[in-house]
Amino acid sequence: VQLQASGGGLVQAGGSLRLSCAASGRTFSNCMGWFRQAPGKEREFVAAISWSASSTYYADSVRGRFTISRENAKNTVYLQMNSLKPEDTAVYYCAASTSFSGNYYLRRVNAYDYWGQGTLVTVSS
Repeated sequence: VQLQASGGGLVQAGGSLRLSCAASGRTFSNCMGWFRQAPGKEREFVAAISWSASSTYYADSVRGRFTISRENAKNTVYLQMNSLKPEDTAVYYCAASTSFSGNYYLRRVNAYDYWGQGTLVTVSS
């Protein structure tokens, strides 16, 4: 599976961005997640979605502001980010899990087999 993340950029606090992650290489039948990593910090969970999109999971820090979705026909997962804050500044990575599902596992970096290259989101105050 190859993952290509896009949509990052510079935005003012309170603004919005939509990230996209396009998958290729095999059937897009995986749980998908978004993680982020700020300078000097560990990679952290942001959101995840099941293959059918019937289940979604969010970090407490983004719940109510971010929305994860997917279009399996386009092999694409999205992260709509609203009410952005300076603390949301990070490189955002999409990832695919071929073996795990559910809230417990999908919050963990090691549940994911494939990772995109990351896209930088910068939120100015």
